[in-house]
Amino acid sequence: MKFLVTGGAGFLGFALANRLVQQGHHVRVLDDLSAGDQKRLDQRVAFARGDTRDIPKLWALLKGVDCVYHLAARVSVQESILYPVEYNEVNVGGTVSLMTAVRDARVKRVVFTSSGAAYGEQEQQPVHETARLKPESPYAVSKMAAEGYVLALGALWGIETVILRVFNVYGPGQSIPPTHAPVIPRFLKQILAAGSLVIYGNGLQSRDFVYVSDAVDALVSASKAASVDRAVINVGSGQEVTINALVDAIERASKHTAHRLYNEVEENGGVSRLVADVSLAAEKLDFRPKVGLDTGLKHILAEDEQFR
Repeated sequence: MKFLVTGGAGFLGFALANRLVQQGHHVRVLDDLSAGDQKRLDQRVAFARGDTRDIPKLWALLKGVDCVYHLAARVSVQESILYPVEYNEVNVGGTVSLMTAVRDARVKRVVFTSSGAAYGEQEQQPVHETARLKPESPYAVSKMAAEGYVLALGALWGIETVILRVFNVYGPGQSIPPTHAPVIPRFLKQILAAGSLVIYGNGLQSRDFVYVSDAVDALVSASKAASVDRAVINVGSGQEVTINALVDAIERASKHTAHRLYNEVEENGGVSRLVADVSLAAEKLDFRPKVGLDTGLKHILAEDEQFR
């Protein structure tokens, strides 16, 4: 098959693109490199630098493509609170532009990576795909809106669409930007440097951390699974982990003791609990998470040069 992966030089994108070419597929990647790194891509991947709002560029890249993976997005909850206009333009506007180009190029299927953040605060956990979305940040709102466009335009234009609500992906190669860094690589870097780990709230807030190879398994399945048109599917580990338990696991994996500093002021856009019900992914995608948190952390420490 021939694929286009938008955002394919990012953390999840490059893992997906490399997996696809290793399986013998033809893969093109579009990325603006605002957060990605072209050097991590397999040499067999055809890379193009650009923006998903550039429809003429998309027309060229979509020629002969069977399926598009749309991963390109701004992804920081905290940053989105500061820059909601940019998040709307990139995450929503970029999605509408892509769907328009997909229609013109007559691509059969689009797999869109949404986010568990769209659920917001939910009483019922694990959260099921039928739960009413309660987004609490511009990032989460942008993902909810993009989902709506993908489903509506797909139905209007005869494009098969699959929405994957991906939870907190982690693994080797995840970048650590100076601000708003993902929690797992940030904590790993801090504990190895004998620094303090700042925990917002009481540390009892929980998340669902899914290892990158497991998330890629779900993405690969979504391109070829039958009876998934217009499906919305959670992709997570199905395991609820509090931030305190995460630090415990990092201590075990790193063999270092963390100096924990608790900041009782909760982060904006943070929810108290969020864990995925992955039963639909098991049914539709034959999805079975394989890598647990302790094993995943050991993989990062062994394979990621940032922590050597």
